[in-house]
Amino acid sequence: MRCPICGNKTRIKIYKDTILIHFPLYCPKCKQETLINVRKMNISIIKEPDAKMQSR
Repeated sequence: MRCPICGNKTRIKIYKDTILIHFPLYCPKCKQETLINVRKMNISIIKEPDAKMQSR
């Protein structure tokens, strides 16, 4: 599987029957973590807003 940000190989393998939901894909080269969904070899990137810091 390739990183959706930099395009380099990651350490994850997917097959035709692989299903991943809200999977944190980590790329060792660009050191980014991306949430993805995988169904029937279709990869979709989940774009969620970053968490904001809470003020006390």
